[in-house]
Parts: sequence; C-alpha cells; structure tokens
Amino acid sequence: MVKIKKMTKAQKNEAAWGLIMVSPAIIGLVVLNFWPIVNTLWQSLHKTGDFGIGNTFVGLDNYSSVCTSSEFWQSLLNTFKYAIIEVPFSIVIALVLAVFLNRKMRFRSGYRTIFFLPMVAAPAAVAMVWKWLYNQQFGLLNHVFNTNIAWISSPSFTWVAIGIIGVWSIIGYNMVLFLGGLQEIPHDYYEAADIDGASGIRQFFSITVPLLSPTTFFIVQTRIISALQVFDLIYMIMDKTNIAFGKVQSVVLLFYQYTFTQDNKGYGSTLVVMLLLFILVITFVLQKLEKKFVFYN
Repeated sequence: MVKIKKMTKAQKNEAAWGLIMVSPAIIGLVVLNFWPIVNTLWQSLHKTGDFGIGNTFVGLDNYSSVCTSSEFWQSLLNTFKYAIIEVPFSIVIALVLAVFLNRKMRFRSGYRTIFFLPMVAAPAAVAMVWKWLYNQQFGLLNHVFNTNIAWISSPSFTWVAIGIIGVWSIIGYNMVLFLGGLQEIPHDYYEAADIDGASGIRQFFSITVPLLSPTTFFIVQTRIISALQVFDLIYMIMDKTNIAFGKVQSVVLLFYQYTFTQDNKGYGSTLVVMLLLFILVITFVLQKLEKKFVFYN
C-alpha cells in the first residue's frame, strides 16, 4: 500500500490560502455556469404556469414539442446557414491578412489595429451602422452601386447580408490568433525552402498551413460554437415585423422570444438544451477529426 504523507502545518496553511485565492473564480463558475446549466435542464422538464407563475412537471413533453416544431428546425437551419458563411470566410480572410501583416512593412501596427477595431466596437453601434448601410432607400450601398436591393428584407438574401456582418466583425480576432501562431513557426523552414527554390505559394501550403493547423483547428472549433449561438447581431438588426425575420431567426433568438417575451421558460429551456446537444455532437466529431488534420510540431 502507498502511504499518504500527512501535510505539515505550513502546507495546510498554504493550501488554505490557495483555496481562498481561487474561491472567487470557483464561486463564479458555480453561480454563473454550473447552476444555470442545471436549472435549464430542470426547467426543460416543466411547463411554465400562466403569467410565469408555478411549474408543472411534464417530463419529455417539451422535447417532443420542439422536435415536431417546424419553427425550431427552421431556426436551426438559419443558424447553420449563418455559421456556413461566417466561419469559413472569416477564417480564410483572416489567415490571408495575418500572413501579409506578419511581414515587415510600413504602418504594420496601424493596419493590425484597423482590422481589429470591429472587435472593440459595441454591438449596438455595429448594428446601427450596418442597418444604415443596408437601408434600401437611403443606404450607402445602394447609393454607391446605384441599386435598389432589399439587403435585410429579402427572405432569399437577408441571411447572406447578416453573415457578411458576422465575417466583418470577427476577422480581426481571428487575425490576431493567426498572427500568434505564425510567430511560433521557426523561420528556418522558410530559409530552407528559399534555398530549395520554393515559391511563396508553395511555402504557404507546404509550411504555413500544416504548422498552423493547431491554431486553425482552435479557431474553427471556437468559431463554430460561437456562430451557432448567434443572437445579438440578428436581434438588433432584424425587427419582428420584417418579412425576412423567419428566415434569419436563430435558435438563441427563438429561445429569447419564448423565454422572455412569452414567458414560457420550460419550452425556451428545451430549445437551448437541444442546441447544446447539437453543439456537443459537432464538437465530438471535430475532436475525432483533430488527429487526422492537425499537425503538432
């Protein structure tokens, strides 16, 4: 048997102080993360009473209602459509920008700051500016291109317009992460490639892309999870009276409508749990693909 050594008084004192120091973080995790998850699961098994008063246990009835609801599946499709635009385009554009801004050039820090500015802008300000740009009658885009396009009121095109805003908003964040990954790649590889006569494009695909795969995988995974939880962008740009609202409404926005507008917390909690299950499945698949596509130097 392995004998467990007793802690000395000094070690116990050190452990106690360590626990005190991390206790705010632990309390924050429990109160702001763990408890809401448990409460949401509990609420999803209940039906909220009239005027939000009282809960009645209904088991899996809410899940049955959600699974047979065309509104839920349409919102899930809208969410995936947004992610299909935002994730790949924001990553590819950010990678190209990071490669160029990783080189020595004049005003490099200024360019990096400019591309990162959308990340520090308030979402409400971003939505207000883009609503003006997209305005069909007075918008800058239609004025510059001399068109009359209903950018955010056409059911067949609005989800693309929303996705463009998402790409523009997150490019700077992805670029900074890529810059960090690029600076970790040893320059010796590029010097050897220059000696062998490899072109810049060949170096990009044979050196940069493989060695940057851990950073790329991290960005892909986090961006997919974040894109599937999109809410504020659609909420502030789209109005419920907009004819295209049903074609861009995300799952989280649908949850907001049921939980805080209709005060149906049980059904709203079920929507969030269903979205969580989809995210868990996608994350599980990505983790399995990591070994095949990620190269750790």
